[in-house]
Amino acid sequence: MTELRTHRSIDPLLCGRVTELEEGRATVWFTPSKAMTADEWGLVHGGFLFGAADYAAMAAVNDPNVVLASSEIRFLAPVKKGQSVRFDARVVGQKGKRRIVAVEGISEGKPVFTGEFTAVIPDRHVLDREN
Repeated sequence: MTELRTHRSIDPLLCGRVTELEEGRATVWFTPSKAMTADEWGLVHGGFLFGAADYAAMAAVNDPNVVLASSEIRFLAPVKKGQSVRFDARVVGQKGKRRIVAVEGISEGKPVFTGEFTAVIPDRHVLDREN
């Protein structure tokens, strides 16, 4: 497995754990907790699923300076607390500093999420204010 060079301070309880990593590809396993539920049914709030998918996309690019520029996503099925989701991400396009990353979320053998993420790799960290 390739070394993770980005988003290394992510808490795996919030965004999942990278389990596979190679150039242009990443897999993140995410199991939402009760704290991530929106109601008494245990429905997981979509923002947590988005966070795990975004993490998978950034890991697939795997550059220390990568940032999300935009995304187009779809939630295909509900996810309940404790229901593990595997997010598979792969870089499908590149132009200059931009990367297009396709992400699919699978749970219990069924798709629950799909998305296309546009990432940008700036020359330095976005919070670096040096000229």
